[in-house]
Amino acid sequence: MSVLSMDIGGTSIKTGLFDSQGTLLSTSETDTEAYKGVDSLINKLCGIISSHKALHAVGISTSGQVDARTGRIVFATEAFPGYTGTPLRQILKERTGLPVAVDNDVNSAAIGEAFFGAGRNYNDFICLTYGTGIGGAIVIGKEIYRGADGIAGEFGHMVTHANGKPCVCGKRGCYEMYGSTRALTENVRKATGKQMDGREIFMYFNQPKIREIIDSWIDEVVWGLVSLSHIFNPPCFILGGGILNETYVFDQIRLKLKRNVIPSFKNSIVKPAQKGNNAGIYGAYWNARQLLNPGSDM
Repeated sequence: MSVLSMDIGGTSIKTGLFDSQGTLLSTSETDTEAYKGVDSLINKLCGIISSHKALHAVGISTSGQVDARTGRIVFATEAFPGYTGTPLRQILKERTGLPVAVDNDVNSAAIGEAFFGAGRNYNDFICLTYGTGIGGAIVIGKEIYRGADGIAGEFGHMVTHANGKPCVCGKRGCYEMYGSTRALTENVRKATGKQMDGREIFMYFNQPKIREIIDSWIDEVVWGLVSLSHIFNPPCFILGGGILNETYVFDQIRLKLKRNVIPSFKNSIVKPAQKGNNAGIYGAYWNARQLLNPGSDM
């Protein structure tokens, strides 16, 4: 059994070829060129699929809100013109003749971690990724909790600051406007006049002004986790995103979370995601595999 897995991001499409045992045989990366619109994107996906022979199924992990039951894109930003409303699963099935599974990128990453990464020993956990925004997924019994409309887990749009900064979602005070990596880089830019990414910021970690900004940003990350801890009381939080590779950040999140939750909520474990940028393709593989062998385990 051969499964092709694709993770569609704003910049690139990551592709992984898996065998029946879940072994990742090969990977590749293609420019998304999302600005060209949905027709161009679909043609590109079909081209990637057709370049692989003897496939049994295709798994798709994609940015945007997804109804995984139908494989339709519920909502996507204008970074993907025309993507909102696209019946992606149906189109790819008709054009390739293969079974296709489609899910949101963070849900896919959470499933990848559940079966191949940091969540292997947990039936239930909360997964968050910190980047340009904040993505979230709720895993219960090794399955994604989807909510009434299939789009639960939008933790980045919890309101952590009433009447706060305007968010891209159209509301104000959302968690990702304060706790995302983008929020950190914007705070540094305002304070220093320099545009730096997360890695560059930590090159100046020993400068008091930079250290103060980082510590304040970590506090914002933790306040969101405190609320999620009090709501879900999960056995484990799995946190991903390049910025969390910084040991100082992860250690401070663990310390400050325990310090700020109600004492009876201190038992949640906080773990780094293990599959990194490949978590989405692992999760998409698992979802596609279930189409061929429903309920199968490793």
